[in-house]
Amino acid sequence: MLSEISISNNISELRKKIAQIRWELDELGDPVQEIPEMITSSNLLRSNEFLLKSDAKKTVLLSIYAQYSESMEQLLSSVFEIQNDLKNILTEQSSMIKSKPKSKPKSKPKSKPKSKPKSKPKSKPKSKPKSKPKSKPKSKK
Repeated sequence: MLSEISISNNISELRKKIAQIRWELDELGDPVQEIPEMITSSNLLRSNEFLLKSDAKKTVLLSIYAQYSESMEQLLSSVFEIQNDLKNILTEQSSMIKSKPKSKPKSKPKSKPKSKPKSKPKSKPKSKPKSKPKSKPKSKK
């Protein structure tokens, strides 16, 4: 995983270098035009100087592009490895699901109430009131 992070950082740095060198090449401008007042040899020297600078920048640019493409290939290979690992994990999990025996659900009551009964507050069950002993009728004295 760390190598992938370093590859990503490397790619970012290479992109910056590529942009910088392209900018420098653009700054060189177009090839030098011959100036009629100058001697042919001085025109050739100016043209040669421009070509040397341009070729040096292009050589560096090609080198960085080679590094960039190598880093991209490494990154792409890591992505394919991860993809393959994920594919293997999925096949293992699907085979585990297929081979797992189905367990029978616990028996459930055949009829279910249509609505849940409201919960009653928890209290001691009421007992039947004790019947009072019948009092004897008072006798008249």
